[in-house]
Amino acid sequence: MNHLDNPKQVLFVCVENACRSQMAEAFARIHGRGYVTAYSSGSAPSGTVNKRAIQFMLELDYDLSTHQSKPLTALPQVQWDAVITMGCGDQCPLLPTDFREDWQIPDPKDVSDETFREIRDTIEGRVIALIQDLIAAKSQSAQH
Repeated sequence: MNHLDNPKQVLFVCVENACRSQMAEAFARIHGRGYVTAYSSGSAPSGTVNKRAIQFMLELDYDLSTHQSKPLTALPQVQWDAVITMGCGDQCPLLPTDFREDWQIPDPKDVSDETFREIRDTIEGRVIALIQDLIAAKSQSAQH
């Protein structure tokens, strides 16, 4: 894969921007370096990143403690290439984008450690697939 001259702008949204969207942003930064620019936000941000999200991302050598829970109004004004919601339904506003998907991922804040890790790993797999799809779409459009 080649780096893109113009990385895809990807936004992950959940209600609190404390767990799911934070992990998705982190995985997009890990797996999409040079290909995507990742952001996350919440429709009703909690103001902090969930301590368990920090703990379980540290298991994968990613430090979420430097991330902040932020509102949609704190985002840069860009044209989003992809907006991914985490199952927040009507609580997540519709933002203009070329690609929108709702992953219906349950909020892990009150689950067992094992289930939290499963959700984390599901998010990672979905992010990797998304990045591959975005790169493939960019390659196809460049060939036409």
